Amino acid sequence: MTDDQVQRIASDPRYRRLVQARGRFGWMLATIMFVAYFGFVALIAFDKPFLAQPIKAGGVTSLGILIGFALILLAILLTGLYVARANRDYDAALAMGALLLAAGPAYADAIAGQTRQQPTNWTAILMFAAFALFTLGITRWAARRTRTAADFYTAGGGITGFQNGLAIAGDYMSAASFLGISAQIFTDGYDGLIYSIGFLVGWPIILFLMAERLRNLGKYTFADVASFRFAQAPVRSFAPTSTLVVVLFYLIAQMVGAGQLIKLLFGLRYEYAVGIVGVLMTLYVLFGGMTATTWVQIIKAVLLLGSATFMALMVLAQFGFSPEALFARAVEVKTGLAAATGLSPAEAATKGGSIMGPGNFIKDPVSAISFGMALMFGTAGLPHILMRFFTVPDAKAARTSVLWATGWIGYFYLLTFIIGFGAIVLVATNPGYLDGDGVLIGGTNMAAIHLAQAVGGNLFLGFISAVAFATILAVVAGLTLSGASAVSHDLYATVFRKGQADSAAELSVSRRTVLVLAAVAILLGIVFQKQNVAFMVSLAFAVAASGNFPVLILSLLWPGATTRGVVAGGTLGLMLAVGLTILSPAVWVTILGHPAAIFPYSSPAIISMPIAFLTIWLVSILDTSPRAAIDRAGYAAQRVRAETGIGASGASAH
Repeated sequence: MTDDQVQRIASDPRYRRLVQARGRFGWMLATIMFVAYFGFVALIAFDKPFLAQPIKAGGVTSLGILIGFALILLAILLTGLYVARANRDYDAALAMGALLLAAGPAYADAIAGQTRQQPTNWTAILMFAAFALFTLGITRWAARRTRTAADFYTAGGGITGFQNGLAIAGDYMSAASFLGISAQIFTDGYDGLIYSIGFLVGWPIILFLMAERLRNLGKYTFADVASFRFAQAPVRSFAPTSTLVVVLFYLIAQMVGAGQLIKLLFGLRYEYAVGIVGVLMTLYVLFGGMTATTWVQIIKAVLLLGSATFMALMVLAQFGFSPEALFARAVEVKTGLAAATGLSPAEAATKGGSIMGPGNFIKDPVSAISFGMALMFGTAGLPHILMRFFTVPDAKAARTSVLWATGWIGYFYLLTFIIGFGAIVLVATNPGYLDGDGVLIGGTNMAAIHLAQAVGGNLFLGFISAVAFATILAVVAGLTLSGASAVSHDLYATVFRKGQADSAAELSVSRRTVLVLAAVAILLGIVFQKQNVAFMVSLAFAVAASGNFPVLILSLLWPGATTRGVVAGGTLGLMLAVGLTILSPAVWVTILGHPAAIFPYSSPAIISMPIAFLTIWLVSILDTSPRAAIDRAGYAAQRVRAETGIGASGASAH
């Protein structure tokens, strides 16, 4: 796009009104979501009794549950509202052709702790084998369609908004979401809902501020967006580094979780389980690329959503489809279990009722705010999630993707809440699921699996076991692909080859990187076998919120950002997030064995994220280099393309 075209569009009053209206509406909705969520976080931090009080006298359903469900529904409602208005007003205005005519031709989870090997579950193994063979067939089909780098990285940009929304949900709903959150609800009740809400509320922010702009500016990776108007080499050197750190810790957590989970479900040795995941992950990505990965994620999402729906309905059916009756029975069970430990009736009643309100999940206000920041803004910086916006043909499909993803993910988290309480009622007191010491066989992460058997028998148990394994495969495939694309596209093709690499060479590097990442993931999965890996997931979110998100949001929305600013701020945010996490209780005390943590809070985001923003701003405003002038001048062209899509890469699916 020429400077003259950019100037004519940017000065067109119709364009300016359109962009200003869309910006105001997006920021208004983002502010509503932000205030609602952090108001909820403030209540958790400062007024837990308020959230724990029942909605009506004599009932057990708490105000906190009502507020939590309302936040989930608010997130879905706001995304729907934005998409409806964007489809009606903004796209219609562009369709009139006013802007295009003015421009002329367009050139431009945590699975944690140790588990015990269980007897071989042949039903689960047979169902998993059937799933594996089916998805390998998809991979073979996808391999025939994967001929170029665009096909490998983004499925040729030909995935529909609905399909991509399901794939995003499949990528996001990890084993930690299904097993970990339901296990936390099984143990602590309401605290599990806090985690669910935190994971969900980042999606409206992505839609209101980023999704359409990401699709219009990007091609394969989020570095395409972050470096659009900046010097390529510095930004594309930082972005893959940050991507690989996020991917590595996320991948280790999934691999260790896979090993522990499959040891439980299938009765296999830990090393074999990790190896199986690594081999299948490699096959999916190596030969099928994004096409195979997308369809594995879609199939997994459908299976998981269907299974969770069946489980929740079966639980509610036993209580006349009354959540209040389910919650009341869960309180009775927890009260009885507390009384069995020797507590007085009054103490046991207090203990049982505590599952309806916040407990000890977040111990202090600073940790509450930091935790909220990491989850809300970390989602908007996860590279394997951002990469999915480049698989759709245009910005409209990108926003549709977020709407569907938010709806499916929100619905899933509502189901896990019912499943967790169902496990309290149907599993916690059933001797068939307890060992000789009265402890749940396999640990609390098995709560949802045991519930599957309780409501659907051995056949459904085998099905859920296979779905849980499929869940891990889908997530690690997406992670591996994003890591490989960062190395091949950002480092090799752009930094080392100065943009002169052909598609075949870039694809070859990407596939070799997949092999290296798979080998490293298997090795680290085995090395970290005996470690608690929950901190790795939180580190991934904290790094994404502290390194990637500030760079992305300021490069998209602030004309004053410069190359030096975003590289300095992103690098400092990355280093602080990693360093403070190492010094936190999760690593310094639990993993390294020191008596006390140097950094006392569970999440570093409250420190690292603001410092990253401040550094980008400060370095940018002090930057008087010739490159800084180019960076600032380039914002006008970037904004025109980000808002209109003129010059954006199109679909090449075949």
